[in-house]
Amino acid sequence: MLSAVKKCLLTAVLLCISLLMLAPLVVTITNGFMSEEEIAVNYDAIGQEAKAGDYANLKLIPDRVTLAQYKRILLEKPQFLTMFWNAVIVTLPVVAGQTIVAALAAYAFAKLRFRGRDALFLLYVITMLLPFQVTLVPNFIAIDVLGLLDTYPAIILPGMFSVFGVFLLRQFMSQIPWAYIEAAKVDGAGHGTIFLRIVVPMSMPSMAAMQILVFVDNWNMVEQPLLFLHDALKQPLSVYLSRIHEGDRGVAFAAASLYMTPILFIFLYGENELIQGIQLSGIKG
Repeated sequence: MLSAVKKCLLTAVLLCISLLMLAPLVVTITNGFMSEEEIAVNYDAIGQEAKAGDYANLKLIPDRVTLAQYKRILLEKPQFLTMFWNAVIVTLPVVAGQTIVAALAAYAFAKLRFRGRDALFLLYVITMLLPFQVTLVPNFIAIDVLGLLDTYPAIILPGMFSVFGVFLLRQFMSQIPWAYIEAAKVDGAGHGTIFLRIVVPMSMPSMAAMQILVFVDNWNMVEQPLLFLHDALKQPLSVYLSRIHEGDRGVAFAAASLYMTPILFIFLYGENELIQGIQLSGIKG
């Protein structure tokens, strides 16, 4: 009986936390269907002319459902679509490049025997613990020396060589039994054949999880585009959203909803792969 009560209380607490986490998402989506006039009435309290003690009126259900905000953002504001495709141009090459680089490096750390391998991997992982601000100046200097400032490779190349993907895939590949590798070598297979025909197919769940996490991380990046892309027309949508409401708050909710759409679809479509890949990699939250 006591165990059942504890379980119910835990469920209630977790449900409340889930609702709190979902509240901003629900408010953003529903407010995207409000008219500009209704949004102005609800959010005048957070404008420049707001008075002390005023509060915004957060509404979940619009008084009148309208698609006017989506029409404006898609048809009357070409900057939005430009920035959206900028985000695609930056994110997809990073995901593809990091998949290739991380898979090769993880295979070397997991299945190749060479002197100093574990020490090198430890040093490699330590760089993952450093915050972005620590490596900011060296990255900027290197990109400037290479003449890549204000170009997409300034964002794509550092993203392709991120440590996270190597760490995640190495954890999984280390669990692949050596018997498979030895049997392939007996049959005359080299490292290329072993990697492509044994390790990669077995690592697909972990690679799918890595791709989802890398996509989300790079889709939401802000610091790198602000620092390395001086031309505002080249910056991705994540940067544009911070100023899209200037003089036009109505489209901010619609723009944010459209911005979240690719991530939501990826999570809904790849939920099983994400969970399975992380579980098989042996990483605990």
